[in-house]
Amino acid sequence: MITFQHQVVLVTGGARGLGLAYVRCIAKLGAIVFIQDIGADSQGNGSDPTIAQRSAQMLQAEGFDVRAITGSLSSREECHQLVKHVIQQSGQLNAVIHNAGWVAYQPIEQLNEESFDHMLSIATKAPLWLAQAAWPTMKSAGYGRIVVTTSCRALYGQYAQIGLAAYAAAKMAIVGAMNILNLEGEKHGIIVNAVSPVAKTRMWGIEDEPNELHPADVAPGVAFLASSACQSGGWILRAANGQFHATKALEAEHVDYPRNIQGVSAKTAQDVVEQWSKIAITDVEPRK
Repeated sequence: MITFQHQVVLVTGGARGLGLAYVRCIAKLGAIVFIQDIGADSQGNGSDPTIAQRSAQMLQAEGFDVRAITGSLSSREECHQLVKHVIQQSGQLNAVIHNAGWVAYQPIEQLNEESFDHMLSIATKAPLWLAQAAWPTMKSAGYGRIVVTTSCRALYGQYAQIGLAAYAAAKMAIVGAMNILNLEGEKHGIIVNAVSPVAKTRMWGIEDEPNELHPADVAPGVAFLASSACQSGGWILRAANGQFHATKALEAEHVDYPRNIQGVSAKTAQDVVEQWSKIAITDVEPRK
């Protein structure tokens, strides 16, 4: 049975939408949950600390041990300070769920460095800095769970959308980082996974409870990834509409990387042209 009794969990972007659903689900399972949320708008701009405070008070009124904690994620130092404050207040930190983020549309001809860096800062850099800050405590305890957030808009070409180059780049980058973090953490009992969630939230322009694709239907999968019941890492958990599918990129059987990738032989560019139908295999068997 999954339990978070005597555990401390930090959830970024935890005051609304998916983050709030994660906080409530994990708090119900017994965790002390710290909510970080600067209260930015749907474009990631501005701040309102009362939003996290109100969400914490609401959940406290429901009988849960949920605490708002102030702090930004915009730099390494601020991420480290956030984790430091959680540990100072609770004496431990067992899991970090990085949910904070937003969706900003900029077609490639309009994309600018400031917007790109802003996206990378929250979606890619912040989870790395949070993991770095939490690492010594988790390593000392011989236990830790870290959950980062990616997106099927980045992972699968058929779900790509115009204007999401920066978003997709940041969300794909964190998958690579997740693989390395999990490798580094394995021997210390630190397990790192990613979630690719779909829910109708402010990112869809929806402020109230949606009529479908509820955030609460994603939360059980994230709670599992953040719990001691999760014993393997490097997974991307696709989560939507109360359904879950865990996937990861795995090398084909019998590959001797990089000398023999079990591919189609081609010595010239023309060989590649002529063999392309064999090289580019897109047929995928449906899951049973």
